Amino acid sequence: MLGSTMPTTLESLKARLADIDALHNAVGVMDWDQQCYMPQGGGEARAEHVSRLSRMSHDLTVSDETLRLADEARPESDEDAALLRIVRRDLEKATKIPSSLVEEKSRLSSLAHEQWVRARKADDFASFAPTLERLFEIAREEARHLGYTDHPYDALTDLYEEGATKNGWDAMFDTIRQPLVELVARIKESGVEPDRSFLHGDWDKGAQMEFTTMLAKAVGFDFDRGRQDTAPHPFCTNFSVGDVRLTTRFLDELTSAIFGTLHEAGHGMYEQGSPMEWDRTPLSGGVSLGVHESQSRTWENIVGRSRAFWQRYLPDLKRAFPALPDVDLDTFIKAVNRVEPSLIRVEADEVTYNLHIMVRYEAECDLLTEAVRVRDLPEYWNEKYRQYLGIVPPDNRDGCLQDVHWSGGMVGYFPTYSMGNILSYQFWGRLTADLGDPFDLIAHGDFAPILGWLREHIYRHGSYFTPEELIKRVTGEGLNAKPYLDGITAKYEGLYGLRQTVAS
Repeated sequence: MLGSTMPTTLESLKARLADIDALHNAVGVMDWDQQCYMPQGGGEARAEHVSRLSRMSHDLTVSDETLRLADEARPESDEDAALLRIVRRDLEKATKIPSSLVEEKSRLSSLAHEQWVRARKADDFASFAPTLERLFEIAREEARHLGYTDHPYDALTDLYEEGATKNGWDAMFDTIRQPLVELVARIKESGVEPDRSFLHGDWDKGAQMEFTTMLAKAVGFDFDRGRQDTAPHPFCTNFSVGDVRLTTRFLDELTSAIFGTLHEAGHGMYEQGSPMEWDRTPLSGGVSLGVHESQSRTWENIVGRSRAFWQRYLPDLKRAFPALPDVDLDTFIKAVNRVEPSLIRVEADEVTYNLHIMVRYEAECDLLTEAVRVRDLPEYWNEKYRQYLGIVPPDNRDGCLQDVHWSGGMVGYFPTYSMGNILSYQFWGRLTADLGDPFDLIAHGDFAPILGWLREHIYRHGSYFTPEELIKRVTGEGLNAKPYLDGITAKYEGLYGLRQTVAS
């Protein structure tokens, strides 16, 4: 056509990336629907749909034309340079994985989710074990295709946290393990056992949905660009900056859904804070799972479990749930921060949470190398819980069947939770230095300055920087566990009346 111009190589690449993104998000919508709404009878067909779409997306990603465009494209801006860095890294990994393996993993993980739901409900590990065995076989195959030097875990965990290795995770856990074990022991020796019994009851699910939605909206989650539903295992997913989905679940413990919603809203606000002009491109969204988890833990624990937060919202909670005893603020704060070795990771307190992650991390590493076989996982799991938490699960439902991750083929993910806990305190330290006392803002329900700071320093950067670059940009240093260890030690020494060992 007269006056028309041919698209540049970079423009052609971006158009192809948009096609890949559309296929990826079609799978994402199906996954969200499967976990929230799909009838049980839809499992087989859904697995077929997802596997075919995943193969199509992978084939388009690793096609000769995509590789040629990525190789020949030249950046026209700093943003383009960052985009090309991400694309070339993703392509370097994707081209190593056969399409047949992508299709099989996608189909199996879709089926595995339904099997996991049934197996957990029935406390029937044996029915899920063969599928779990194949999922770990696939993980080993992926690691071999991707390549590694020291340990197969290196190849898999790098998919979730760029640059992460087993040696790096070992060093992180070595730094926090003993201080946490010692803090748990000091709390136990104190003999203080805050009462939580008043939080248990048959709470109205509609009232819980209304209250948790109100809190998510109050802290800054935009419901014009998001929604909240229920799922067996809470999660956050997104299909664009304008479409971010939260899920929660309602148990007989009143604050379970509250903290679950605040946790997932933290993920959601990170996604909503990405620049609109980057939407549906590799630059959009959280830079890594560790940084992502820092945001969910910030809003769940640092903000949501603070005295200031409940100074503002405990009266609202009492009005929403008239059956809740008229406990005072001190009693409530001690209850929602009670440290108690427990069975369920997502319900764990701040101090013991990372011990739950260590069990899963060590299990993943040993399952990958076949130092432990899937059939022996229940016994292995129970012994790890005895070692780290001093308790043994009475069944597999609350033991090795409690997490959804492995049913989705996600091996190498769990350590990012602990990284997020550490980063949450590092980032909060910088936020406090810039804003003054954020808890005064929280006590008045004024979250805008806090969310504004996080948007400015973290959210708006999307995936422009590498995780390491972003962390250093915000904190001036790399991952450092000291602020985290100092912060929770001071917090729980105060709550439990322990002799202080660190400055507040």
